[in-house]
Amino acid sequence: MPTCHAFLATSLDGFIARPNGELDWLLSRDTAGEDHGYDRFIAGVDALVMGRGTFEKVLEFPAWPYQLPVLVLSATLAGRPLPAHLHGKVRVLDLSPEAALALLQGEGCRRLYVDGGKLLQSFLRRGLVDDLVLTIVPILLGSGRPLFGALDTDVPLVHEGTTSFPSGLVQSRYRVQR
Repeated sequence: MPTCHAFLATSLDGFIARPNGELDWLLSRDTAGEDHGYDRFIAGVDALVMGRGTFEKVLEFPAWPYQLPVLVLSATLAGRPLPAHLHGKVRVLDLSPEAALALLQGEGCRRLYVDGGKLLQSFLRRGLVDDLVLTIVPILLGSGRPLFGALDTDVPLVHEGTTSFPSGLVQSRYRVQR
């Protein structure tokens, strides 16, 4: 099976977006000149598996930001037409995480980027995540969409390193212990 990797940002109090899905607190941050490792990370994956909420948010961006293939897992959006500029770039399917991994493995994918709070939670519950890069933004939102939700069991992590940046961002890397 392909390995699954996450690269996410969260507020200090654990939210990936405001309650209405807005990311203004993240996108307005001045991090010019800082290399947070995203380009290196994305260059090392074969495809992106994305949740519906993240997909709908990315559709609001001025341009589609991904060069690699994107598989959106969504029962709600499956079967609906995609915007023309996404044909050949994005597929939306109603699959379980395991079925998505099997499909992508059959297409030759070895490393996957899992993006989206609820989708990541689903992959974690199933023991499918190999590692996480988590960037903490120094802001308290008080409420919003949480990165992590309820799990059936503990997910032990091994800390592999932490980097702090002049902007105040703190990035930690964790491997899921099996």
